[in-house]
Amino acid sequence: MAHVPRVTHVGGPTTLVEVDGWRLLTDPTFDPPGARYRFGWGISSVKLAGPAVAAADLPPIDAVLLTHDHHGDNLDAAGRALLAEVPTVLTTVAGARRLGSATGLAPWSEVVLEADGKPPLRVTATPCRHGPPLSRPVVGEVTGFALHATTGVTWITGDTVLYPALREVATRLTIDTTVLHLGAVQFPLTGPLRYTMTGADAVELLSLVRPRAVVPVHYEGWAHFHEGRAAVEKALASAPADVRDLFHWLTPGEPTEV
Repeated sequence: MAHVPRVTHVGGPTTLVEVDGWRLLTDPTFDPPGARYRFGWGISSVKLAGPAVAAADLPPIDAVLLTHDHHGDNLDAAGRALLAEVPTVLTTVAGARRLGSATGLAPWSEVVLEADGKPPLRVTATPCRHGPPLSRPVVGEVTGFALHATTGVTWITGDTVLYPALREVATRLTIDTTVLHLGAVQFPLTGPLRYTMTGADAVELLSLVRPRAVVPVHYEGWAHFHEGRAAVEKALASAPADVRDLFHWLTPGEPTEV
């Protein structure tokens, strides 16, 4: 059993996180590239890159951690088909109602996963706001997840901007590894408004949270991601070294201990 989390970046927000013998898949997106996905209110985007690992090539999955079900860049058709094969799906309260076969978690609520041969895994839902103030009725509910393993806490931030409730994570949890959703999402229809964190936001958040390691995701593979790796690294260039050195840029499809 690994003494640190092992993370495989599949693409976009999709990762396979392995802790304490548990295999947890985040935001399953396995459709091929090229299609346009509509997110509502006249907003859409094109998928530019396919997954680095096919759904059929995944090992058995113990649970899906679904930050939200209603955007195609976090749950697509192939991802929905996969949900039926997984014993446990954790998501938002609204998402659980829509899916009908998932457990919904409100911010700061918890559930304990149990299975033969594995230590219990406590999961805490963490707050997200997927856009500017007052945008929740439009963009819908999103959640993050903190996994309390024997080797430390792994935090999947989910699609969120930097706002006070997210900063609260630093005061309520001691984070070991952060799977950080970036991308500075923007759409032509809504101009300069952003729907996920920028590199500068990441620097501020990580200066508060102080994890041991950071795995950036949700920054490539879609047309609505406006900050890729180069832009994030530009923001990191002026950050303190103890923040800059946290980042582990994974090779998609390659399991990596972090």
